[in-house]
Amino acid sequence: MSCYFRHMKDVLEEAGVEITKDNKREIDRIIHGLVDMAYKDCSSAWKNVKERIKADEAARGQFIKNLKKEIKAL
Repeated sequence: MSCYFRHMKDVLEEAGVEITKDNKREIDRIIHGLVDMAYKDCSSAWKNVKERIKADEAARGQFIKNLKKEIKAL
């Protein structure tokens, strides 16, 4: 699993996302895309995700909304 999935369990649950062996890579790619980071740049991606989900409730809500949208498009 990506290095940051364990830190954002609550966000993934809120978005209705269950990480499995089959989908973890694609979800990781989606999250990297949402924060405009190159895939597999785990540290930078997590830093950016953390800023978005902890900054304020509106930013957190928008991140979750965007994540849900991208997951549905799979």
